This record gives sequence, structure tokens and C-alpha cells, in this order.
Amino acid sequence: MTDPVTTENRGGHLKRRRPVSIRRNVINLSLPVLLSSLFQRLVSIVDIFLVGGLGAAAIAATGLGQLLVFVTMTVFWGLATGTTVVIAHLWGAGRRREGKRAAFAAFVACGVMAIVASLLGYLFGTDLARFLGANDEIIRFGDSYIRLVFLWFGFTAGLNILSAIMHGNGDTRTPMVAIILVNILHVLIAWPLIYGKLGFPRMEVIGAAYAINISECFGFTFLLFQAFRRRYLKIGIPSLELFKRIWHVGYPVALERIAQQSGQLFYSKFIISYGTAAYAAHQIGLSIESLSFMPGAGMGIAAATLMGQSLGARKFRRAKIGHREALRLAIIVMSIMALLFFFAPAPLIKLFTHDPAVIEKGCVFLRLVAFAQVPLAISFVYAGSLRGTGDTHYVFLVTLFAMWGIRVLLAYIAAELLHWSLYVVWGVFLVDWLFRSIAFWWRYQKRDLHQVII
Repeated sequence: MTDPVTTENRGGHLKRRRPVSIRRNVINLSLPVLLSSLFQRLVSIVDIFLVGGLGAAAIAATGLGQLLVFVTMTVFWGLATGTTVVIAHLWGAGRRREGKRAAFAAFVACGVMAIVASLLGYLFGTDLARFLGANDEIIRFGDSYIRLVFLWFGFTAGLNILSAIMHGNGDTRTPMVAIILVNILHVLIAWPLIYGKLGFPRMEVIGAAYAINISECFGFTFLLFQAFRRRYLKIGIPSLELFKRIWHVGYPVALERIAQQSGQLFYSKFIISYGTAAYAAHQIGLSIESLSFMPGAGMGIAAATLMGQSLGARKFRRAKIGHREALRLAIIVMSIMALLFFFAPAPLIKLFTHDPAVIEKGCVFLRLVAFAQVPLAISFVYAGSLRGTGDTHYVFLVTLFAMWGIRVLLAYIAAELLHWSLYVVWGVFLVDWLFRSIAFWWRYQKRDLHQVII
């Protein structure tokens, strides 16, 4: 990659090509990430879809179990972000050997942390579900599901950290291939395990847990093989110095995700208080909404990677153009999703359930979500670029205030103190995401890229 924004044609005239080449680079980085995120999320969506035939309680139990896993993943997402940013900086600076050592340090740390998380989730996951308001019917479905997904949690964490290592090296295609293989295997075994088809016993919600575990084990093995084959990892004594650099960038992201997911838990507790149908609609709506997250999340990761590599190579103009192109593409795609959610919510909800009460509430949820799409796109890309500069502390502080000072607080007031409609409680997330988009935009405008040191 060359840094000049112009190139010379045969007539000796300068012609601008860099925005086009960077746009292509953004697409090449973000499209595999988008597809990876989409297919990764599809694993959870397929489970919600398939257990829908077992009733609202099964949907709620599966969704709650997935939420607990997401909460546990907060620390690992922090580690993954720090890994991607540090490796991207080393890659951009041409220090590939150090990048491999950083990757191995992150991989070892992930393994140790996964053992602890698996044990805690297996022992206390069901108790946490009860604390969140799950009734006996939901617990009946959810107890074994929660225990099983945490028993095999290491493969989930492993997929995440190996993908982060590859993203830092600019390889977003290999993780995409892995997650596509995971989805194919998951679809092939989930339906027969849940409903007892093709000679398998009927396992219901437990079958969904086994399907996730087996498919993610396969995906982890594939990525680990590729990481060694492509020499992204260098085995040796883990470098404490490099791990400190990773964690310095990553721990605010971990705190950010903890703030986000713990807030989601309390927010879900308010939703559960409106009944099983309301929470089932909430989980189905989140599953559908998560599809719209993928373009923004993909562009955010592309922005972080390009920002890290560009700053590592001290190519500041390229960093700014990469951010701008990622933002433009994210807004276009997520605006299209907004139109779909607003004008055609019922067909989407009916893919998951035929319960009239769930469909009615779910349609309202998706129409509200439609108004959040552009603020979401802005938030994802600006936050990704800020992380690429190492400014993860600010992103954490904004997320903490937005989730707890806006979403949870306003939802508590609406649900517990004023006893307002479920739809008002849902609506507070619009205020949350609007605030984040403004706060991240403001910070980026004040950030001097020339002063960034990671």
C-alpha cells in the first residue's frame, strides 16, 4: 500500500484514486466480517427459530441462555479487540514477528480465562436466570441448556480470539469460512436433535445446546489449524509485555461490554415483568434486529483494523479516508434495513412464531428498532475508529453512561415506578443510541491522529 492520495497518469496529470482503493479495501475487510457476524449470529437465531415450535417458554429459555453467554463473553470481546488493534499496529509497522508473539500471548490468556468462565457459568448460570425473573416453566427448559453451553464455552471463546488474531493481520476471509462451516453443521444437526428426527432421540432445548457445542468445536479446530498453517501464531513463552499492551487497549472494551451486557440483563428483567409473551417477542425481535447490526459491526471492525494498520504505518490521511468510507457504507446498508423493519415487521416475526400476542408485540418492537438504525451505524463505525486509535477508555465511559444512566434508569422509571406501557420501556433504547452516536462523533472530531501512540 502506498500513501499518496494521487497517482500520475500517462499525461503527467495527477488523478485521485485513493478513496476508491480504500473503499475497495473497506469492502474487502468488512464484507467477510459482515458475513462472519451474520452467520455467527445465525447460530443463535436458528436455535430460537427451531425451538419456536416448543412454545413461548422454550423461546424465552433459549434466549435467556444465549444472553448469559453474551454477558460472559464481555471480557473475551475486550481481549479480542485489544488483540486486533495491537496486531494491526504491529502489522502496519512491519513488525510481523512481534505480531505473532502477541497473538500467542492472547491465545494463552483466552484459554485460562475460558476455564474460569466455564466453571462459573456451569455452577451459577441457572441461579442468575432465576434472579432475572425466569419462572419455573422457563427454568424447566433453560437449566440443562445453560449448563451445556457453558460446559463447552471454551470453543466459543476460542473462535472469538482466533478470529481477532486474523482480523489484526488483515485476514477476514478465513474466519468467515469457519463460521459458514459452523452454520452448515449446526443446521444439519440442530433440527433432528431438537425434534427427534432421522433416528435421533427428541431432546428439545437440550438438543439446541448440543448442536451449538458440536458445531463450534468444529469451527474452533478449523481456525486453530489455519492459524498455525498461515503462521499467525508463534509458540513460545507468552510475552507479558505484549499482553500488557493488548490488555491496556482491551480492558476498557471488556468493561464497556460488561456495562452493556449487564445493563441488558437488567433491561431484560423489566421486559420479563410484562409476561412470557412480551419477553418472547423481545427475544425474537432481538434476533431479527441483530441482522441489522452486522453491517455496522462489520464496518466498525474494518474501521478499527484500517485505522490501526494506517496509524502503525503513520499514514494519517489513509486512516481518515478509511473511516469515512466505512461510515458511508454502514449508513447506506442500515438505512435499507430500517425500511424493511418499519414496513414489513409481521412477515419477519411470523418466521419464528404463530402466537398472535407475540406477533403483535414483536411488530411494535421492530418498528421502534427501525428508527435506531442510522444512530447505530454512526455509533458502530465511530466507536470502531476510536478503538483503532486506542481510545477505548472513552468508548467505555460513553457506553457505561448510555446503558445505565439512560436505558436502565429510564426503563426502571417507566416500568417499576410509573408502570407505563411495554412499548415505552422498549422506546428508551432510541434515546440511548442517539446519545452514543453524538458522543462518539464529537470525540472523533477532537482526536488528533498524529498524537496516537499504542
